Amino acid sequence: MAFGNTVLAGGVLVAAGVYQWTPLKEACLRHCRSPLEFLIFHWREGTLGSFTAGVRHGVFCLGCCWMLMALLFVGGIMHLLWIGAIALLVLVEKTLPWGGRMSRVTGALLVAWGVIALLTA
Repeated sequence: MAFGNTVLAGGVLVAAGVYQWTPLKEACLRHCRSPLEFLIFHWREGTLGSFTAGVRHGVFCLGCCWMLMALLFVGGIMHLLWIGAIALLVLVEKTLPWGGRMSRVTGALLVAWGVIALLTA
């Protein structure tokens, strides 16, 4: 369950790497890393307010990691090692103090890997 097309896989790798450097990724990561801070600033009363705050926080977390999840199609959706590596990368980015810098390093590696894949296709 992986991309059989090397050009498509290389393109997804480059896109994921470039996204790692965007201000949108950084903003989403900043909100997603601190759920308590998010709740303090975005708290709303009642059930609907709680639901809305949860959805907003979920959108930030999705914005933070959606391109990394797209990499599952490069390595294989059911490939446990690939899933574990991406999960570990997301964990490092979200929980460690230097996770923001890690995303830039990851971006560079993904772009380089994607370019190599595109050149060898």
